Amino acid sequence: MPLLQVNNLYTYFKKDTGILPKLFGHGPKIVRAVDGVSFDIKEKEIFGLVGESGCGKTTVGNSVLRLIEPTSGEIFFEGRDLLNMTDKDLHKFRRKAQLILQDARSSLDPRMHAGEILAEPFKIHDVTEYEDEIEAEVRNLLRIVGLSPDDADRYPNEFSGGEARRITIARALALHPKLVVADEPTSGLDVSIMAQIINLMVEMQNKFGLTYFWISHNLHIVKHISDKIAVMYLGKIVEMGLGEEIFQNPLHPYTQALFSSVPNVLSKKKKKVILKGEVPSPINLPSGCRFSPRCWRVKSLCKSKAPELIEVENGHWVACHRCKV
Repeated sequence: MPLLQVNNLYTYFKKDTGILPKLFGHGPKIVRAVDGVSFDIKEKEIFGLVGESGCGKTTVGNSVLRLIEPTSGEIFFEGRDLLNMTDKDLHKFRRKAQLILQDARSSLDPRMHAGEILAEPFKIHDVTEYEDEIEAEVRNLLRIVGLSPDDADRYPNEFSGGEARRITIARALALHPKLVVADEPTSGLDVSIMAQIINLMVEMQNKFGLTYFWISHNLHIVKHISDKIAVMYLGKIVEMGLGEEIFQNPLHPYTQALFSSVPNVLSKKKKKVILKGEVPSPINLPSGCRFSPRCWRVKSLCKSKAPELIEVENGHWVACHRCKV
């Protein structure tokens, strides 16, 4: 049984059209941020979700944790239905599933010391009522992520970008979760610090048996660490499979174009693909395949019928009319 299973997840938002459209009887428009996404993540697996900015990656992560309420679909964690949990059960779930936000510094309360920030999870979940025990846990967390116990007395603005990221990782690890949703955990860092954070997170996974849902646009990182990868375009998964297979043999035209845009991700034998046109708006989506306006392999069926995500090879799923079983 997968640790996390997501079935037909939809998350829509209403966008205000402004005063003039309202005067003429036009209501809010619908933004289809996540539009029928399905996947599962096994325990101790690293599942990478990639795609261009605005494709819906972060919304998927927030929906899975119920930080954003999905419009419809099913989310199961350890076989339990997250969307039908009571508040009490959801509170227990949050001990087992944690989030590392994209902007580390802004996710830390500037009015609190690092020690207070790391102590919060223990107090919110009533792990212990003894301050000395919480203090010992905080000092241990700081050591685990490569910081000094003395850093507990520093404010977030006193840390470098890499150090602030280590604080967010320590906070996510505080309650020994099973699942960590890591949303662009290395964004904004220089190459050397990025490598340190990746190594730290892989070390933490091996040490604590963590499962990562890794959301990123950095294909080099995803290629390096992921067991399984899903590629997202305009709210839908267009390709999914084992990491090595996806990078060695990308089948969807969008995946091929995305990978070819980054040096050394694909084999040198692979032809570089340059896409034309702009990404359509999630408010006004094209009919049929959403990638059809930019696809160089488009055919008439692509413009009239949306392709389903089907298994074209063992464990390799693609949503493309050109790719058949």
